[in-house]
Amino acid sequence: MMTRLFAAVCLSLASPLGASEFRLAWPVDCRLGLDCFIQQYVDHDPGPQATDFTCGTLSYDGHKGTDIALPSLRRMDQGVTVHAAAAGVVAGLRDGMTDAYASPERSAEIDGRDCGNGVVLRHPDGWETQYCHLKQGSVLVQKGARVARGAPLGEIGLSGRTQFPHLHLSVRHDGAVVDPFHPVAGFDAAESCAAPQAPTLAPALWQDDASPRYVATGVIDAGFAAQIPDYDAIKAGSADTAALPAHASALVLWAYAYGSLPGDELQLRIVAPDGTVFFHSRQTLDRQQSQYFRAGGKRVQAPLSAGTYRGHVEIWREGQLQDRDLVVLSQP
Repeated sequence: MMTRLFAAVCLSLASPLGASEFRLAWPVDCRLGLDCFIQQYVDHDPGPQATDFTCGTLSYDGHKGTDIALPSLRRMDQGVTVHAAAAGVVAGLRDGMTDAYASPERSAEIDGRDCGNGVVLRHPDGWETQYCHLKQGSVLVQKGARVARGAPLGEIGLSGRTQFPHLHLSVRHDGAVVDPFHPVAGFDAAESCAAPQAPTLAPALWQDDASPRYVATGVIDAGFAAQIPDYDAIKAGSADTAALPAHASALVLWAYAYGSLPGDELQLRIVAPDGTVFFHSRQTLDRQQSQYFRAGGKRVQAPLSAGTYRGHVEIWREGQLQDRDLVVLSQP
């Protein structure tokens, strides 16, 4: 089922009404920074470039929402509920589209239905929220139904035009896109971000207990393997191993991350059960990427010693630690 609210439209950024009481609850049943992360924000650059509300790079040209992403397809398959960010009336919905990566072969299926399976809620005073890329068969509401803040709407999926499982949350006021992190009119990223001082941010639309922290880059997942894993296995959530097979000829630590910039440094370190460093590498990243993975390790001539191996992953930018992760391997 589809309404005109799902049609592809070009919307300019607009402001909420200063003292509006419209506020958003966190819309996903996940813990930000632990089992989900924000991959993309609204694009504030009016030209062909892309700039998020902090003058950072977590956006792409013309992006009109907030993308709350899961680390893997396995986590998606386990079921992650999407909730109404505010009380409202179901103005439109769609279900039945396949959960699959967007590709040229699927363009005819996706064209005009980029949102995939989704729900549009209409709220008082001209506000709307839209929830895209829901899992096939998961939509729980009916058109015209009134839903409370926090009511379940469906689950995060991979439907529509997307390359990773996530919720795309759009917020609109009187039909114009609003960034819930910086809801202000006249914010020209090209001009404001070139100024010597950082732009002054408007109060966000999030409720005080739901305001997400901005993280410019971070580790999505990490793990051990007996060889460098395929990227598809990492995205599927099947690359990690609990213990290496007896015949393994190498021990590899891999890291899956987001938001890289040229010059960022990714450090991988494996500490053996006796506390010695089994492997250590520093890799300088040479380009901006929304998602990427790196791996490193060492060949072994004999079965690994039994015990716990610890994998340390760190992302550094301009001499500052941005994020870290720790994974363990219990070798029998």
